[in-house]
Amino acid sequence: MKKRTILSLEQALSLPSATLRFVQLGWRVIRIEATPGGAQPPGDPNRYIGADIVDHDRHSYFIAPNVGKQAIALNLKEAKGRAALHRIIRELDVDIFCCNTLPGRYERLGIDYDTLRAIKPDIIWAGVSAMGPDYPDVPGYDPAMQALAGYMEMTGDPDGEPMLMGLPVIDLKAGDEVFANVCLALARRAETGQGMRIDVSMLQIAASWLIQTLPLIDHGVPEHEYRRSKNEHRNFVPSNLYPAADGFIYLSVGNDAQWRRLVALDEFAALAAPERLASNGRKAQRAVLHRQIGAITRRLTVAHLRALFKAATIPHAPIQTIAQVRDMKPVRSKLTTTTTPAGKRLRMQPRPVDLPDDLSGGLAGEGGALAFPAKYGEHSRAVLREAGFSADECDALAEQGII
Repeated sequence: MKKRTILSLEQALSLPSATLRFVQLGWRVIRIEATPGGAQPPGDPNRYIGADIVDHDRHSYFIAPNVGKQAIALNLKEAKGRAALHRIIRELDVDIFCCNTLPGRYERLGIDYDTLRAIKPDIIWAGVSAMGPDYPDVPGYDPAMQALAGYMEMTGDPDGEPMLMGLPVIDLKAGDEVFANVCLALARRAETGQGMRIDVSMLQIAASWLIQTLPLIDHGVPEHEYRRSKNEHRNFVPSNLYPAADGFIYLSVGNDAQWRRLVALDEFAALAAPERLASNGRKAQRAVLHRQIGAITRRLTVAHLRALFKAATIPHAPIQTIAQVRDMKPVRSKLTTTTTPAGKRLRMQPRPVDLPDDLSGGLAGEGGALAFPAKYGEHSRAVLREAGFSADECDALAEQGII
């Protein structure tokens, strides 16, 4: 597959997570950040979030989503900055432009689809925003979007407060939608020669995941079917967190055959009852069943329970720390890595799926390495020189605050 060039006006997590997927294909990603303005640190605010890993503008929260990318700083509020952007698109034959700024700013910054396709007619354009271009001035960050999209109402104890999920799932879903739809647009362009505009609304993509909850409203089911349920699955019973003598274990019985295997175990035989053979019967007794299972599991160790459930082929899992997840063989063998300027090797999350060598972006096998994230504006002059700017022109743009 031809390697592509992506220019991305990006910050925070949603779009950087998307363009990381392209880095993992071995494509060239040039991230654009704003030039300094006011008292705040320049560029992507995420550069300064978390522990100071290397220097003042590459903190821990910034590292993993931004490996393998080039970084330029452009003042798109000025005409010369917009002209430089447009020249880069033309001269570097940019395939894809991405942004996650407010839609109300697209035209003012010279990054709207109509402007860019006038420069490169087959360009693929992708924008991420809170609620899409029909709501151009609505900002959106993952936690607020989790609240808005009903996720917090579905997470936590039914008798307690609504809660955030433990991961920024809406940011990451938005990033995956950019990746998927850009790939779709590239396939379409191969057939038609046409570019494409892609608008990713964080609210819409979040609502698209309400596949087992939102339709229940019109089905007329009780409200508790789509509200907070603590650690319990709303429909598969028993599927819940249970105490053990030395910790916790998650038991997930997903069908009647698994239930029969569970009660065939000597330790759980007392749970057997004719009315529990079918899922709806167990569901009607979920509260008492939960108490009865907990009374059994709390007398046994996690290791003992795991051995029982494994032998009976019943889905289950211990509650693991992130470090334990990292060290699992199926994960450990797939980790990607980067190396700090001082030579320290950092292990990072695996890529989502394994791909053939020609699509692996150099990440095939264990420990696939990506370049450490660039410093703020590190490649501004190099990219402009590649676009045909002379050294004197670059000096002048720097003096004028354009780069």
